Amino acid sequence: MSADTNVRFNVKPGGSLQGRVRVAGDKSISHRSIMLGAIAEGVTEINGFLEGEDSLATLQAFRAMGVDIEGPDAGRVVVHGVGLHGLRAPVAPLDLGNSGTSMRLLSGLLAGQAFDVEVVGDRSLMSRPMRRVTEPLASMGAVISTTENGTAPLRIKGGQKLQGISYDMPVASAQVKSCLLLAGLYASGQTCVREPAPTRDHTERMLSGMGYTVTRSHSTACVDGGGKLRATSIDVPADISSAAFFLVGASIAPDSDLLLEHVGINPTRTGVLEILRLMGANIEVFNRGEVGGEPVADLRVRSAQLHGVDIPVEQVPLAIDEFPVLFVAAACAQGRTVLTGAEELRVKESDRIQVMADGLQALGVKAEPTADGMVIEGGSMTGGHVDSKGDHRIAMSFAMAALRASGEISIDDCANVNTSFPGFVDIASRVGLSVTNG
Repeated sequence: MSADTNVRFNVKPGGSLQGRVRVAGDKSISHRSIMLGAIAEGVTEINGFLEGEDSLATLQAFRAMGVDIEGPDAGRVVVHGVGLHGLRAPVAPLDLGNSGTSMRLLSGLLAGQAFDVEVVGDRSLMSRPMRRVTEPLASMGAVISTTENGTAPLRIKGGQKLQGISYDMPVASAQVKSCLLLAGLYASGQTCVREPAPTRDHTERMLSGMGYTVTRSHSTACVDGGGKLRATSIDVPADISSAAFFLVGASIAPDSDLLLEHVGINPTRTGVLEILRLMGANIEVFNRGEVGGEPVADLRVRSAQLHGVDIPVEQVPLAIDEFPVLFVAAACAQGRTVLTGAEELRVKESDRIQVMADGLQALGVKAEPTADGMVIEGGSMTGGHVDSKGDHRIAMSFAMAALRASGEISIDDCANVNTSFPGFVDIASRVGLSVTNG
């Protein structure tokens, strides 16, 4: 985790985005490639690995559990798998920094180990809700203690006999689904997870790619315990969540024409494309292909006059990480945009509904937070000062907002941008955003 939280972005107003760029590797796939590569049999070679602090926290956790991992070196990582039962007890608590994905997914994987382990993180992560994973894990036979508030530190007792369950998730969450499927690898019988709305399916795809049978039917995914994973090669595509900042930036900035290369377009992640197109964005998809079971493509985005929309509730889980920058798009659109059904945003790295509303209001935008979303009246945007509250996606979103602001925007507490998008300032500057680290 970054120790220096006093990083400030200073972004000059105006400009356009031009050229072609490949953004940072997909964080979700990078996490899973380390986790599954570590418990596979054989050597897994990963290319395009995201060298951000969140993904590196996952990598270091598995090193601490005795896995030999080479790299990362320019996005290349080699994982020498130890098999499902080859992990060893770490000598100290596993510190996962700011990464909620690491903590929730590892909870499922660690619940099936023979050793005790404690899992901790930074102040933000230690305040995030974990009962959504610890309660269903307990119903499988896991023994996990939390604070009275259901937060980390998580103390996971080893040597438990897990039993497969059939679980209906009350709220759509890829992290909860993946956690339980990973625990299911160690459980007797079958573990099935039913989701109320589609969520990202990288875990299911990667398990299948490593030879582990995943049964999928409509909204349910199931695994049987006791199988094996075979090592493989993984090519991590560019992260659509990172591409989203540039999709919005090029849409709102006049005279923009930007090509984003080799972006992952998994259908469980493309809500941001559907919502932007509904708002009138000019986005074209080229060079479709597939790498490691994941669809990829180049995305060309050009300036467009966006208009406000009522965001379809079925798109919310497919764009949950992209709403901070979609709020910026809404602020630059003509008319009103309404988001509902997104209460999950209140328990991310920050309360993204409240923090985004505060920031937009500071820039003169009429933004009204609600319990599960926001109502935004599009129009003009001034310059001003915004506090990102240490949330990487909020910091990058307000950086893009400067493209349509009438004055400079300064954004405080931006160090955690390195958790998901190291090199953001350099890449953004190269294609036309006037942003500096203050």
